[in-house]
Amino acid sequence: MLEALKAEVCEQNHELPANGLVVGSGGNVSGRDPETGLIVIKPSGVKFNKLTPDTMVVVDMEGTVVEGAMKPSVDTGIHLYIYKHRADVFGITHTHSPYASSFAARGARIPAVMTPITHMLGRDVPCSRYATPGDVDTGKAILKAAGDGWATLVKAHGVFTMGKSATQATSFAMYLEEAAMTTHLAQLHGPVDELPQEEIDRCYNWFTKNYGQSGQKQIKG
Repeated sequence: MLEALKAEVCEQNHELPANGLVVGSGGNVSGRDPETGLIVIKPSGVKFNKLTPDTMVVVDMEGTVVEGAMKPSVDTGIHLYIYKHRADVFGITHTHSPYASSFAARGARIPAVMTPITHMLGRDVPCSRYATPGDVDTGKAILKAAGDGWATLVKAHGVFTMGKSATQATSFAMYLEEAAMTTHLAQLHGPVDELPQEEIDRCYNWFTKNYGQSGQKQIKG
């Protein structure tokens, strides 16, 4: 069941080590099927190079395994909490990417400077309070910090990004790490000026209207 979604979620899990966002088997990507509401997620403790679409685990919104031979990720409950409270989310990515997690270790947000993630998110990347490990408290901390946004750091934990698909959530995670690295390196040389909200809004509106192939217009000249 959900063969296309399992293939997408598997592919996006492979993107995590390929882009230096995880080590070992830590981190995970999930996707929600809009028709059935079922969730596809990485199995617990399995290294990324061992993942195939057939190893993905399908669970319902209560966490009951519907299909799959292995246990789902230990973070499944966090994913489910977010899905239950954000009807617009259909993909979630969790990483411990080093630069972004260094901000999380300090309980610091990633400010909105001139990086692609600012264009993509239309805001800074907030950091939540410390959350006791577990489904509900971590889920609550994520949603409170993120609001209606698509990304947050969890203090002393790592990165959670959300999207309209597993692919979009993972893309946010990759660009978020780039932003964290760029900001960290810039701050080594002194204070970094954050973009004013008016400019952030302008960049976000431009990006959402023009980036990618959807609705592409012919450029003359």
